[in-house]
Amino acid sequence: MAKKDGGKKDGGRNDGGTRRKAPEPVLRDVLRIPVDERIDLTAYDARATPAGPTGKEAGLAATAALGPRLADVQERLYAASTAGDRRRLLLVLQGMDTSGKGGTVKHVIGLFNPSGCRIRAFKAPTQEERNHPFLWRIMRALPEPGEIGIFDRSHYEDVLIARVRELVPRRLVGRRYGQINRFEESLAEDGVTVVKVFLHLSYEEQRARLLERLDNPDKHWKFNAGDIEERTRWPAYRQAYERVLERCSTDAAPWYLVPADRKWYRNWAISKLLLEHLEALDPKYPPGDFDVEQCRARLLAS
Repeated sequence: MAKKDGGKKDGGRNDGGTRRKAPEPVLRDVLRIPVDERIDLTAYDARATPAGPTGKEAGLAATAALGPRLADVQERLYAASTAGDRRRLLLVLQGMDTSGKGGTVKHVIGLFNPSGCRIRAFKAPTQEERNHPFLWRIMRALPEPGEIGIFDRSHYEDVLIARVRELVPRRLVGRRYGQINRFEESLAEDGVTVVKVFLHLSYEEQRARLLERLDNPDKHWKFNAGDIEERTRWPAYRQAYERVLERCSTDAAPWYLVPADRKWYRNWAISKLLLEHLEALDPKYPPGDFDVEQCRARLLAS
């Protein structure tokens, strides 16, 4: 993931001095959080557009262009599951309030066939959920083979808000990092591609988005006065996210940091990440278990 004040890019010329087209960057490599590396979120620019289109208009067009490819590979993934392929994809969205988790679900997942998606927004746990281990409600919401699952918040709330608000002892939070890593590794072994995205929003942009909700009566339903109090905990939440990105970015389930101040870039980047992961799976349509010519003849004669 490119940080602030990154180095200059290759000019894109070959040895003969003529300009050549640079290969398209692999966004998974650009946005991936390194494994076992200290993370300082202040070093990442929330308004950056790493490897993205040049501007909003181009970004919107590029996102729309990804739609047919996403729909095609989603159909192949579902079709393969009818023949016993257990593979599926889980998109985990985390970020500060107003970072765009709901907007991502609306604009990105809208490119898919909704019948093949399983969307779950995790709120505060119910009394029944509190009576079980913290991963219990997560396991009940996982996608089935052939599906694309989307978590708006997730099991990470139990090492984020639980840490910041001291809802459980710190030693218990510490043990949960390891439990999460083992859980996600087991998902990968069972055919789940876990795509974890941290929507990196700036403090200033969050203020602007909250003010927009206050200034528009049609958006008052989205405003919570408690969000103002939560802003006072911004440094604590930033540190909590840094620990999550450090301790839970693994080879089996890496984290990706998506700058979220520019909504158009956020939508393009997540769409591109999903496409790269799905196309890497390369699901195939299963062959028919019937005689095509015989069925054709019977149908024509009917």
